[in-house]
Amino acid sequence: MSAKKAAWIGLGNMGYPMAGHLHKKGWSVTVYNRSKAKADTWAKEYGGQSAATPADAARGAEIVCVCVGNDNDLRSVTLSGNGALAGMAKGTILVDHTTASAGVARELFEAAKKKGIHFLDAPVSGGQVGAVNGQLTVMVGGDKKTFAKAEPAMRAYGKAVTLMGPAGAGQLTKMVNQICCVGAEQALAEGLNFAMRAGLDAKKVVDVISKGAAQSWQMENRGKTMIDDKFDFGFAVDWMRKDLGIVLEEARSNGATIPATSLIADCYSRLQARGEGRFDNTALIRLLTKP
Repeated sequence: MSAKKAAWIGLGNMGYPMAGHLHKKGWSVTVYNRSKAKADTWAKEYGGQSAATPADAARGAEIVCVCVGNDNDLRSVTLSGNGALAGMAKGTILVDHTTASAGVARELFEAAKKKGIHFLDAPVSGGQVGAVNGQLTVMVGGDKKTFAKAEPAMRAYGKAVTLMGPAGAGQLTKMVNQICCVGAEQALAEGLNFAMRAGLDAKKVVDVISKGAAQSWQMENRGKTMIDDKFDFGFAVDWMRKDLGIVLEEARSNGATIPATSLIADCYSRLQARGEGRFDNTALIRLLTKP
């Protein structure tokens, strides 16, 4: 029996390993990336194929996965003349793993529907480490039948793959995820700065309080690197500020009050202004330790 065919569009820090996991699970994967050299490198590493355009990558694929930077990038690789939808056949599935707005998710759902193509918005959480290890959390918006067909493919890189509701629900859930993440990161930054200024052994503090009610993923995985002023890994400040921009826009639309998130978004903007946009997003602590 021949391998099922898939296409992957966008080979950044997340997409590159995610596409690799899909290949390892027996899918025949054709990739497209804006930088052709990276697509060729992926194809050489995994034995897949690279394509010149998103449409070329999508032709013949049962499922097409996208993981790019923002709403405009997403529209470019899906809706343009050489976009994925131009190469997809009726009945196939477009899965978007980009962290984007709920509005663009609904826009793509309608555009795909007009062509007889199914669409899922499926942003992920877990960072680059989760992508490399195939241990991502996938939050999905769309209909149940399409989800059931696409879930086995998403399980290649997702430890938890959950349908959250109709189109846009995946993106809305990711927004909640980012609100909660940055709240925990800011609290951790303030707590660690307090510990160091109080003369405590901050790493010992992390060891102790991580076993109590203050425990969090951020504390266990980034607490000690924050103390060491190391931020050369993980999810960049630039990308988190982009995500919070989406959150703030949605909050203005739905009337949600998110004062802490608004303040933290401003903190990320300050880090960007200092030239620290490529640091891991836990660099929030630098505004306290190195004001």
